[in-house]
Amino acid sequence: MAGTVLVTGATGYIAGELIRQLLTKGWTVHGTVRSVARSEAALRARLGDPSETTFRLFEAELMSDKGWAEATAGCTHVAHVASPIPAQAPKHEDDLIVPAREGTLRALRYARDAGVTRFVQTSSTAAVVYGVDRGSYTFDESRWTDIDHPDAYPYVKSKTIAERAAREWVAAEGGAMEFVSVNPGMVLGPVDSGDFSASVELVQQLLSGAMPMAPNLGFPIVDVRDIAALHVLALETPGLAGERFLGAGKFLNALEVAGVLRARLGEKARKAPTRLMPDWLVNVLALFNPEVRGIKTEIGKVRHVDASHAKDRLGWTMRPVEDTIADCGESLIAHGVVKV
Repeated sequence: MAGTVLVTGATGYIAGELIRQLLTKGWTVHGTVRSVARSEAALRARLGDPSETTFRLFEAELMSDKGWAEATAGCTHVAHVASPIPAQAPKHEDDLIVPAREGTLRALRYARDAGVTRFVQTSSTAAVVYGVDRGSYTFDESRWTDIDHPDAYPYVKSKTIAERAAREWVAAEGGAMEFVSVNPGMVLGPVDSGDFSASVELVQQLLSGAMPMAPNLGFPIVDVRDIAALHVLALETPGLAGERFLGAGKFLNALEVAGVLRARLGEKARKAPTRLMPDWLVNVLALFNPEVRGIKTEIGKVRHVDASHAKDRLGWTMRPVEDTIADCGESLIAHGVVKV
């Protein structure tokens, strides 16, 4: 059922893999970037140099109307993947929340006006699993993050607010356009350049020795190739209006990820930590280090996600999480991100 699909944030980690899979399946793809001149050559090389008849780039940003009408023209589907992901904590939470929300609403408006029939938003498990105290939990699609809870930091708020805003807008103004959200966990797997995604920073730090002890925190993990495949299913499967799909597998803490790296990469993972960082040390470091302060609320929380809905409704499958972690580590080394 391949048509023409707009993928926003085309240079991103998930978006790049999604575009690759869509092109393989015969879709015509429009992609948005901030600057075609700066992005096109590298992105085309990453994708195997697709023809200009099947892949076109357009300049469009989350906080501006410029370029969106051109990007959506002729599209039957939209995968709205673009959303700000900070490498460091923002100075103010609105630096993330406002562009995430306004960019989503902008993409929705232009998609509706262009006659798009299916809009898939890349949300996050961040919009589902936060707002809890220390303990072990299992979540499904019915649950929403409590953004007033102390563990809802700015990125978590941005993803929650953006998805809620999208659903409210579609109900009020979306007309016949179908809306679906895909909610990935921590996205790992191979990278295809040295310009790596913020989502793989945990593996980079574990391998490089930047984390001599592992803090007691973790995430439900998904492979970038698998989450892209879930997006394709969300775009192609009929009858999904209003659906929400959690996309993540096993929850692993940082020490368990380090253990997988050691087991699979051997000597190349010799710097990966073997000890758990005591909680009291995290609290001390948080007094001086804003990045540690940002993860302090993660300590001691085990957040499992139930992805059975995506498996049962769409037939989605995931590869073993150990393969995902090993492939991520090997590619970071191969691209020179981690020196061994």
